Amino acid sequence: MRGAVFLDRDNTIVADPDGYLHEPDQVVLLPGAADGLAALAAAGWPLVVVSNQSGIARGMFGPEAFTAVMDRIGALLAPRGVIFAGAFFCPHHPDVTGPCDCRKPGLALYLRAARLLNLDLARSWAVGDRVEDAEPALHFGGGGILVAPGDAPAAGRAHRLGLAVEPDLAAAARRILAPER
Repeated sequence: MRGAVFLDRDNTIVADPDGYLHEPDQVVLLPGAADGLAALAAAGWPLVVVSNQSGIARGMFGPEAFTAVMDRIGALLAPRGVIFAGAFFCPHHPDVTGPCDCRKPGLALYLRAARLLNLDLARSWAVGDRVEDAEPALHFGGGGILVAPGDAPAAGRAHRLGLAVEPDLAAAARRILAPER
């Protein structure tokens, strides 16, 4: 079994200025995202998106919007050799639908991906712009990276938990690909 890189989508791979990205024509890759993902893909890492999508719970858009945005991201990254092994989302929000096991930092989506894609979670990484995106790695024995440009307040919390902090996805990829890991 092999490890994977689990990636948050919004504000990790693509910009999400209003918090509810659901229109494919509004997809903008963040600086460093294409380079980082291309490097990981070239090294043979399966790339898996895991995303909380509370806009679905709030009735702002449906699951097909998540798929449409992922299709657009895939189209932008395909020329760089980036293909996602899977994309999983939590359509819940505790204030609307009640608690669930799939909302990050919950592990349900990671466990599902591992089962469906035959992945070893202990050899995997979790990467995202919130501590909750990277924290699952602590539970499955892998590596976690907070992507936090500048001096983000979450960086201190991430360090206290034992998560790495990098300024963008390109730097996160360099850390994952470093020979000492």
